[in-house]
Amino acid sequence: MSETELSTMKQPFVPLATLIGCQLRNLKIEKPFVKYGQAGLAKKGEDYFLIKTDCQRIPGDSSTAFSVFAIFDGHNGMSAAVFAKENILSNVMSAIPQDISRDDWLQALPRALVVGFLKTDIEFQQKGETSGTTATFVLIDGWTITVASVGDSRCILDTQGGVVSLLTVDHRLEENVEERERVTASGGEVGRLNVFGANEVGPLRCWPGGLCLSRSIGDTDVGEYIVPIPHVKQVKLSEAGGRLIIASDGIWDALSSDAAAKSCRGLPAELAAKLVVKEALRSRGLKDDTTCLVVDIIPSDYRVLPTIPTKKHNMLTSLFFRIKSQTSSTKATNNKLSTVGVVEEIFEEGSAILTERLGKDSPLNTISGIFRCAVCQVDQPPGDGLTVNSGSFLLPASKSRREGPFLCTNCRKKKDAMEGKRSSIPIVDNIVI
Repeated sequence: MSETELSTMKQPFVPLATLIGCQLRNLKIEKPFVKYGQAGLAKKGEDYFLIKTDCQRIPGDSSTAFSVFAIFDGHNGMSAAVFAKENILSNVMSAIPQDISRDDWLQALPRALVVGFLKTDIEFQQKGETSGTTATFVLIDGWTITVASVGDSRCILDTQGGVVSLLTVDHRLEENVEERERVTASGGEVGRLNVFGANEVGPLRCWPGGLCLSRSIGDTDVGEYIVPIPHVKQVKLSEAGGRLIIASDGIWDALSSDAAAKSCRGLPAELAAKLVVKEALRSRGLKDDTTCLVVDIIPSDYRVLPTIPTKKHNMLTSLFFRIKSQTSSTKATNNKLSTVGVVEEIFEEGSAILTERLGKDSPLNTISGIFRCAVCQVDQPPGDGLTVNSGSFLLPASKSRREGPFLCTNCRKKKDAMEGKRSSIPIVDNIVI
């Protein structure tokens, strides 16, 4: 064949940008399937759970869909658990603008979860009821998982290769030294129950109230140093997917994280949840409400979570990740993890100091001069409040630097009480912290 004939057979020129665009479209990763199962047995009837797979960042836009799974383990009654189940999602969503991109929305989630938990706590305490609840709230958007938690209802992630990671921190006074120190520094007392004024029995508790937890929603009759500010962790999975096990302490008092994960590997989520509960009952019996959610995040070209033979992994890596997960004030941004199945750890923060969790944004309408409280989302005109960040307590807020976040009077009082502060200066309306 002559060179002339070969030339005429050549394909027409295609711009490089077109070729790159085609390649990117071919590599586009589909959103994963989310499948779940739920199981539980009641002893006191104080466990509640939330499953909502049809949430949308922008109402009416199916491309903005995300899923929510949560467990609320009530104590001293069920009312706090019921209230949190019914209100916490809307309180979180109200703290995020609707007209932002998905990336900005995911970045805003950790702060919004802090606001949502705190607002739910304030609203419930205004009811005057004394019940309390743990809360473990999991939001799944594509391959990104964001978990917020107070109390001891745990969420674990089981990724391909058999690596189990904690996505929550247990806020039990018995086990969390950092939380014990925070409670005592804020004015609480930590000790065991005295029997006849002599022998001490049971786990460490906070007094007054006798609560074993250092963080919860509700608990109006316990000191404000039992805070609703959650530990928040956000990770992004690889396309291999993974399995979440979210459960109340009725499970975790009977099974370790590894044991729970191993007990149900290879089973669909519906059967897996039932088997975890069955295994916990076999190990310890029914001593508490026992609730379990199993959530599989599955690649789009699979119908069930693919199983890969467990690989041996470095024990030092596992120990490092376990210690890191148990630290309640660790922040990590864009930190690559070596654990199998997790692409990156995007965010982690567990501080109980509100100012460290809300940042410095202070929503202000520049035309009307109206501020919006960062917690309760109520618009209020600025008054003669004080600004702590100005460096002077003598300057009125109107003449000093407006560094946020802005808090209304009630939310400022709540913040000070949680930190064990009782201001010597009368608290006035519309204070910027």
